[in-house]
Amino acid sequence: MEMPLGMGNPKAFTAPRKEARIPMEVGVQIKGQTTVREAETTFTENVSSRGARVWSSQRWKINDELIISTLPGSFHATARVAYCQPARGTGFAVGLEFVEPRGSWVVEGAFEN
Repeated sequence: MEMPLGMGNPKAFTAPRKEARIPMEVGVQIKGQTTVREAETTFTENVSSRGARVWSSQRWKINDELIISTLPGSFHATARVAYCQPARGTGFAVGLEFVEPRGSWVVEGAFEN
């Protein structure tokens, strides 16, 4: 049975978030690891050391693996799609959980790994 896009079995979260998201609009590039889709240049809405909410023109499936890279700075990460919700107008709000973060975030010293 094929699952509809944007749906799936999300990881169960048993505890509330340990850190707050910081509202931050940063230019990023996202690309699916297992899809033939071209890289998309977009931006974040908010970030933490463990993840980010980004805007995308594409619908992603829960648990898809993406590569996210900041356009300014040297941060890049393998990330897991935690959710993909239709946004007002066109596009989608996508919650990403960083699986393998590397480099420095745009703000010097923030979220270094």
